[in-house]
Amino acid sequence: MRLLERLRGRHTAEPSAPAALIVGLGNPGREYADNRHSIGYRIVDRLAAAHEWRFSKKQNDALIALGALDVTRVIIAKPQTFMNLSGRAVQPLAKFYKVPLDRILVIFDDLDLPFGTIRLREKGGAGGHNGMKSIIERLGRGDFPRLRVGIGRPPGRMEPAAFVLRDFDADEAAALDDILDRAVSVIEAFIRSGIRVAMNQFNSQGARQDD
Repeated sequence: MRLLERLRGRHTAEPSAPAALIVGLGNPGREYADNRHSIGYRIVDRLAAAHEWRFSKKQNDALIALGALDVTRVIIAKPQTFMNLSGRAVQPLAKFYKVPLDRILVIFDDLDLPFGTIRLREKGGAGGHNGMKSIIERLGRGDFPRLRVGIGRPPGRMEPAAFVLRDFDADEAAALDDILDRAVSVIEAFIRSGIRVAMNQFNSQGARQDD
C-alpha cells in the first residue's frame, strides 16, 4: 500500500505542462552584480531561492537551475555571455528543452519605466535594450513574453550606457526586496497559467504599471 502511494505521488508530481524557460538578463562577474543592468539576474536568483532550486549547471553559455512548479518543468537561465550576446545562450536552450516561444519569459531592466515599475507583455521589440536585441535576432522574432523592470532615467547628461552600469542608490536598494518579490509573483503566475492569465492577474492586483 505504501509503495502504491509513493508511486501515485511520484506520478502526480511529474511535470506534464509545456516547459517554461525563465531568462534573467545581466552581466556576469562580481563587479556587475549590483548594477541596474543586472536586475534580471537578481530576480531569477530570488525565484530560484524561493523554491530551493540551485544554479548547479552550465549549458549553452548560461548558468542553469532546473525545477518544477506544480505540473510545469522550469528552466531558469542566466546568460554568461555579457548582455549584448544574450541570444547566443537563449536560442539553443529553447531548442534543447523544446520550449515554445509563448513559454519563454525574459526579465530585463528598462530605462523608459520609472524605478520599481514592472510591466509584463506578450511580445514586442528590443526597445533599445542590447540583450533583447540579441535574443530577438537569434530567435528570429520578437513574439515571446517579457517582464520589463523599471530602473529610471539617468540624471542630468549622464549617458544611458554609463547609468545602467551603476549600482542602485541607498534609497533604491532599500526598496529592492519588494520589487524582487513582486516580480517573482508575476513569474510564478506566468509559469502556472501562461502569459494572458498572468497579465490579467498582475493587473488586477494593482501592480505599478503605466502604459
